[in-house]
Amino acid sequence: MLKIEGTLTHFANPAADANRSYPEALKDVICVAKAGEAIADIKTWPGYAATPLHQLKSMARAAGLGAIYYKDESQRFSLKSFKALGGAYAVARQLQRAVEARTGRRPSIAELLAGECKADVAGLVVSCATDGNHGRSVAWGAQMFGCGCVIYVHRDVSEGRKQAMEAFGAEVIRIAGNYDASVRQADADAKAHGRIIVSDTSYEGYMEIPKDVALGYTVMLDELVVQLDGVIPTHVFVQGGVGGLGSAVCGYFWDLWGTQRPRMVIVEPEQANCLQLSADAGKPVAVGGDLETLMAGLACGEVSLLAWKILSVGADDFMTLSEEAVPATMRLLARGFEQDPAIEAGESAVPGLAAAVIACQSPEMSEALGLDASSRVLVIGTEGATDPQLYRKLVG
Repeated sequence: MLKIEGTLTHFANPAADANRSYPEALKDVICVAKAGEAIADIKTWPGYAATPLHQLKSMARAAGLGAIYYKDESQRFSLKSFKALGGAYAVARQLQRAVEARTGRRPSIAELLAGECKADVAGLVVSCATDGNHGRSVAWGAQMFGCGCVIYVHRDVSEGRKQAMEAFGAEVIRIAGNYDASVRQADADAKAHGRIIVSDTSYEGYMEIPKDVALGYTVMLDELVVQLDGVIPTHVFVQGGVGGLGSAVCGYFWDLWGTQRPRMVIVEPEQANCLQLSADAGKPVAVGGDLETLMAGLACGEVSLLAWKILSVGADDFMTLSEEAVPATMRLLARGFEQDPAIEAGESAVPGLAAAVIACQSPEMSEALGLDASSRVLVIGTEGATDPQLYRKLVG
């Protein structure tokens, strides 16, 4: 029997319009045409391979769905997270621009990888705030392309995740506040010390670099389209955070498939639901306090302004998920449900899948989300065991 214990809240976005074509104004944030260069570049990186798309047939049958597709990012490079694509790509783009400003010629990614611009980039320092996975990608990118790196983490980031960034040569500074406080500290220190902020969230005065981060994510989306082989999902359940991933998925699929695009369902922790509250208010709303949640990568209280441009009109539903559902879903995947494969999934990888399954346990919630035996649900397993010690504790 398939049953996941947990509770959901649901808010249907009144500003979403499934019959509307992708607005031209949003194509400056993300679109299929702009993604081409990022996709081509990242596929040349050492160790690149498309991550698997699993079809969870047993789970779909037990939940009463037509299909569940699970994109498994636990195998993305050595970082075990989709974030490997975004942060490192944005680092490369910033180094290209810096070298061009100094020399008048923009180097290729291949030239950066080969160390041909070492003298021009060695004195540059990139920086960001992180819950873990984005910072690891930025640190990895800095090591791969040859520049310095300073990462800021907040009080709730595990020591294991901090050490993983240090292993790539980054200086990691822990602050006493929450994620949003670490974003502000990283920004202030970057201005004082001449560092380049490579953030996956956008805010007033900082809009361009997060577009490169999102373009990096489109490699995963390009792989998905190929792997789905002509199938268009009816629903995509995707984790929230600041909204960067959700907006990339929504914008790319909306531009690609137009009015046939899937229904976009954004899932957040109960204590860090800035996207749901923003949708309810019709404008960005910040969530204060500790933002304490097991879903560490989603402990964000302030919406990315670029992401909000897309999600405010493109996300159909916003949901919150209770904490107890997370370890239960991780264990379910780790052992493999009936004939489904065993999958390594970290705490922030499973909220989308958990929300879809729990919704199917309620006739009222199923009806509200349009879930039935014909539904083809896509979820993105955004990370593997990025903190192995915590993973063992939760999964056993």
